[in-house]
Amino acid sequence: MKATYRLGLYWYRRDLRISDHKILRTASQQCEAVLPCYVLSTWKNEHAWTGPNRQQFLCDCLASLDANLQTLGSRLVVRQGSAVDALRRLIVESGADALYYQRDPDPFGKAVEHEVQRLCEELGVKVHAMRDVSLHSPEEILTGGQLPYRVYTPYSKNWLAQPKEKPVPKLEKLHTPPHPASDPLPSLATWGLAASAAQLLPAGEKAARQRFREAIQQRIGHYADRRDLPSIDGTTRISQDLRFGLLSLRSIYEATHLAMMDAPAPMRSHHHTYLKELAWREFYFAILHFFPEVLELEFSPSWRGLSWDEPDEKLIAWQQGRTGFPIVDAGMRELLATGHMHNRVRMIVAMFLTKDLHYDWRLGESWFMRHLIDGEIASNNGGWQWSAGTGADAAPYFRIQNPWSQTSRFDPEGIYIKRWVPELTKVPAKLFQVAPTNGKPIAADYPMPIVDHNTERLKTLEIFQKHKEGQR
Repeated sequence: MKATYRLGLYWYRRDLRISDHKILRTASQQCEAVLPCYVLSTWKNEHAWTGPNRQQFLCDCLASLDANLQTLGSRLVVRQGSAVDALRRLIVESGADALYYQRDPDPFGKAVEHEVQRLCEELGVKVHAMRDVSLHSPEEILTGGQLPYRVYTPYSKNWLAQPKEKPVPKLEKLHTPPHPASDPLPSLATWGLAASAAQLLPAGEKAARQRFREAIQQRIGHYADRRDLPSIDGTTRISQDLRFGLLSLRSIYEATHLAMMDAPAPMRSHHHTYLKELAWREFYFAILHFFPEVLELEFSPSWRGLSWDEPDEKLIAWQQGRTGFPIVDAGMRELLATGHMHNRVRMIVAMFLTKDLHYDWRLGESWFMRHLIDGEIASNNGGWQWSAGTGADAAPYFRIQNPWSQTSRFDPEGIYIKRWVPELTKVPAKLFQVAPTNGKPIAADYPMPIVDHNTERLKTLEIFQKHKEGQR
């Protein structure tokens, strides 16, 4: 079949793989040659939505991607600058007559896409933008009245009922011209960042595939029972791999579905529970798509203008894992040490910040984004607003998790807590489940709780009730 274009520029964004890559494969079929590229952002030293953990993971992913492309006879061209300026230079230097890329689910990426579209119209370059970050676009999963869902459960039922695309074959080769030249692969110095102290997971497509293989073989078959227990490896641990597109949703869905069909009937509910988690991810993509104001405002208009306390030293204690609430501190220290936090614990620490400390959820949202390697704007925002009681299908404001009873339910033996808070290693686990009553800390070098949960719970109810009455 004769190629449609002489040279296609493939703009990598958050799809850093070569396997099951529908858009890259399309480019290879339509173009005589394909030039893969990645454009590095220009900010320096500090950013509200990322930090050294995720940027180091990105650097390692790009190095892996370049090596993988070379096995196909290709290479990765790296440039730094605004996307429009960098792509303009590459189009002019290479003579590309087509541009391919994956559509971004967040409003910042969409704004850049509009500018790139205008650039390509100016230069006479054909644009092929495709959806591949999710199994379904937001417009595909709508209510019977063709409106966006605001509640997860009916969304997930519709999502699960829709047919899913099959994985596409891996490319065997990709012809790429020797010019133009590439800038060096990035390091943290590219953004003026110091080395991360966190022990990050191995990056790259091969490591991601291995993680998912282990999840299918060892964990997804018990997912519903073990996913909420932070002391064990009960989750898939591929959230960062989804964030950077090291794995394809098509492959994940198909492998999980096939494993479910092969499993004994009593165990299939575990696989189904995991598939519903994929639906949660796309539910939050849809919320961000239809209601982009959630990045600035509460999803529920009735909770906009809530009175939050001004942050003080208690915010620093939360950030450092020194609140005197062992389960909270364990989660925050896991985040600092690994760039990851168990999902159940994310809910606990988020509700503690918003309901026990009465701090604006946006403070926690930003802190998570700066430290998590899997920081996903839509899911992170959705999770924080859920915990605050202000978001789509959120926990009601009067449902306030008690960190002591949450510990009793999900870490009764204190295994997770002792892993991340070493000064509590020799403390009996039962002391992690109730607030100290004798006025003394549970360990000599561990702080007293910075607040009384029961007192703060009543204050939260009063704050929300007062605001609710003021809306009438």
